[in-house]
Amino acid sequence: MKKTIKLLIASAFTFAVSFAQAQTADEIISKYIQVTGGAAKWAELKTVKMIAKGKQGGMEFPIVSLQKAPNLSKQSINFQGKDIVINAFDGKEIWKTSFMTMKAEKGEAEDSENAAKSLDFPDPFLDYKAKGYSVALEGEEKVEGTDCYKIKLTKKPIKVDGKEEEDFSYYFFDKENGVVIMNRSVGKKGQMKDVAVETLMSDYQEVNGLYFPFTVSQKVNGQVAFTMVMEKLEMNVPIDNKEFAFPTN
Repeated sequence: MKKTIKLLIASAFTFAVSFAQAQTADEIISKYIQVTGGAAKWAELKTVKMIAKGKQGGMEFPIVSLQKAPNLSKQSINFQGKDIVINAFDGKEIWKTSFMTMKAEKGEAEDSENAAKSLDFPDPFLDYKAKGYSVALEGEEKVEGTDCYKIKLTKKPIKVDGKEEEDFSYYFFDKENGVVIMNRSVGKKGQMKDVAVETLMSDYQEVNGLYFPFTVSQKVNGQVAFTMVMEKLEMNVPIDNKEFAFPTN
């Protein structure tokens, strides 16, 4: 009888410890927001200008990224002396520079509509409930040897070829320090349809009280396709909305 009681006590103790150590998605996200600067500090962020060095296919090139609340964005590279807009969103339409004509061209109306729903500045987890998003903790997984919590973030549905589809991706939070070190998604249309894309983030550095990953790499179907290393990051600098607008000439 004494042995049975001891076993029951031991089992109860193990359960209590496991329960105490259990994390919810909300707790993991709350820690992430806190360790990267805190909700109040993030709320003060209105613009970000990043200058980086990109590497793809053995070539290196400078990158300039502009972001402005609530959802304006523009990423440009300089290739062979020419400035090329890789992608931009002016709040209503997406556009980019065509490599064929070297002129600006607008994206499909459906893609612009989706961008308006899914683009988040500065972070998708800030006030995610108010945005109508949901989260779910889906266990743990190792990323590049690091133990992580795996959280599924589901945004508002998007349209793919005229049909509504669930818009979700997985985020991996380092269990030790709480930051996001990878995002995993699957392409939904075009050449990237059903293609697995992983974006890895590392070398978090502090800029005016907020922490950003200064190294970002992207894997496509498990192979590194692109790497970006930040050289300079400026916060709350004046950025005219014209920077994001589709060129008229």
